[in-house]
Amino acid sequence: MTARAYHAQQEGTMSIRFEQVTKRYRGVPVVNDVTLEVAKGEFFVLLGASGSGKSTLLRGIAGLTDIDHGRIALHGRDVTFVNPRDRGVGFVFQHYALFRNMSIADNIEFALRIRGVPAARRRERRRELLRLVALEGMDERLPSQLSGGQQQRVAVARALAHEPGVLLLDEPFGALDAKIRTELRRTVREVQRRLGTTTILVTHDQEEAFSLADRIGVMHMGRLLETGEPQQLYRQPATRFVATFLGAANLLLGEVAAPSRVRVGQALVSHAGQARPDAVSSTEVVTVLRPEDVELARHRQVLANPFLGEGQVLETSFGGGVSRLLVQVAAGTNLRAAARVDAQAHPGLAPGACLLEVTRTAAEAMAMPLAAGDGIALGVRRLHVLPTPVSSFLFRAPTREAVMELRHSPLVAQLVQSTRANLSETIVAEEQPGTGTLRGAGVVVVDNTGRTPAEIAGLVAHGARRLLCVPRGAQLPRRVIIHCPDDAPLGEAMGLVASLVRHINAEASFVSVTPREAVPAQRTLALRRLLDTRAEVRDSHGLDLRTEVLEGDVGEQLRALASGPEPALLVMGIDGDCAEIEAALSRDLGWLFDAGARWPLLLSYSGPRPAALAAVL
Repeated sequence: MTARAYHAQQEGTMSIRFEQVTKRYRGVPVVNDVTLEVAKGEFFVLLGASGSGKSTLLRGIAGLTDIDHGRIALHGRDVTFVNPRDRGVGFVFQHYALFRNMSIADNIEFALRIRGVPAARRRERRRELLRLVALEGMDERLPSQLSGGQQQRVAVARALAHEPGVLLLDEPFGALDAKIRTELRRTVREVQRRLGTTTILVTHDQEEAFSLADRIGVMHMGRLLETGEPQQLYRQPATRFVATFLGAANLLLGEVAAPSRVRVGQALVSHAGQARPDAVSSTEVVTVLRPEDVELARHRQVLANPFLGEGQVLETSFGGGVSRLLVQVAAGTNLRAAARVDAQAHPGLAPGACLLEVTRTAAEAMAMPLAAGDGIALGVRRLHVLPTPVSSFLFRAPTREAVMELRHSPLVAQLVQSTRANLSETIVAEEQPGTGTLRGAGVVVVDNTGRTPAEIAGLVAHGARRLLCVPRGAQLPRRVIIHCPDDAPLGEAMGLVASLVRHINAEASFVSVTPREAVPAQRTLALRRLLDTRAEVRDSHGLDLRTEVLEGDVGEQLRALASGPEPALLVMGIDGDCAEIEAALSRDLGWLFDAGARWPLLLSYSGPRPAALAAVL
């Protein structure tokens, strides 16, 4: 099949297609390079907290908000610059937006009347829709004579009156009480299934998303983090945010013991999920333990699953069919949290203890009553390993004051606040070989002011695989510039980029630089590598990158890009031995080490080069 035929086939099966859709307000992207495809007849839910960009994206589809970059196609037709009325879209707002002085009949027929549909056909369509939303006989009432749930049913009927190809619902149940909300959800889903209309619903309510969606897309800080079926996203999330946003989750640090086994606390567990490309033995990883996957027993010997540790019940709460417990596991048991806990919110929490949330069914609670202060043995029924390489942050500095200065730099402060990852520190007065091993650490953070490429290469020699170098005075980046030499592996660098850019409002570009004397075949190869990388990152991490091919000297081109009007973060994937790393940094990024340089640098080290490759380079 030719590329043209393939894309034509894809357009025929997709109702909605976004490509790198971006919307900025005052220079800040509130929708950031969103790429998504929604199939014909699919019920897709955009889920996210307030301010995540989901409603802005929905309004962009409808044409109610202009986009600054990207493309929107509906049923194979590019509508990026098409008038809202001509897009074939129905829109339902949270607060109904009905015409208060018009009857229900006139509200529903409004879109048909302005399109010149004959009166007989308007009446027929109106009766059909009122029957569909269970409001027959209410044609002549005014909106003020209906309940909130009934008014929203009218709004749905009005949105469907002109038979749109796409139905957009912006928090349509938010203003209703719980019982009416449940009934209306059922009505909307039945109507959508009966008509087969492609639908996107925006909500912040996880229960609503689970009950309605064929697929869910989770948005955070303007980015579409993950898409998938509800059960898949709940059981096998790929990011910290999705793991904790879609229900309660205990995030714990573990250590790789074998390709499909991880040690958490005292438990050695076979885990679900894909192994990270850098997940060799002893690699630190982030694991997700859902509250319902924690087994409780009076004694360790009774557990049916791997033993996690001994704990003490801190709090209990009754929730009807499910009861909730908070259990603390004392420090020194090798159980480490991957997310920081607000100790002030839990006055009884012992210093250094790990806090676990556990849920039990009513039958389990009756079989083994528990109260605050009771000791308990914990087991692990099921564990999921996140693919993120950002397991924790290790600050390496000569003094405690220098560590605090690093932590309060804008980029680091944003990452620490957003990821809520565990923090640790190593005070090293002077870098010496073998001092303070960094092997197995998450992201190592150092002050880059006054350092040399040789010192950075030395940190890699100490075991750092992910290194964030932040000079004093560095601003919060609005752009991320990614560069990997043509011979460097991309997998680990792209995984690190995907994990970090989800937590900063910045536009990311993957840059390839070819020599001016490069022949056309070399330029073609560079472009192909960029496009392949973009596709791989989108498929593996749900992140769409912009791509750019430049000609000239690598260092000069990267410096010119970084020197733009908006602050930038440089990301580089490297491999090789200490001398090769020093040479690459000096050659391509030496300007980052000049006095007064203010650009932070993120390095991803993939290991020594294979002997066969090193021999020909």
